[in-house]
Amino acid sequence: MTNPELRRQVINVYKELLFMGREYPLGYEYFRNRLHRAFSSQSNIQDEEEIKKRITRAEFVKKEIETL
Repeated sequence: MTNPELRRQVINVYKELLFMGREYPLGYEYFRNRLHRAFSSQSNIQDEEEIKKRITRAEFVKKEIETL
């Protein structure tokens, strides 16, 4: 990832999701492992537009978790 701003956004959304996982019904460890796998599997993406789409999707997931 060459754009430092996108990198910062990805890290921030990861941290926010990780923080929200503390109250996940199936437990923090379950949530943390799944979150790590989800982000790690997407680490090879280099296209900035695709990264922006994934950040938007992560924001949507945050809203879904908030409703739990």
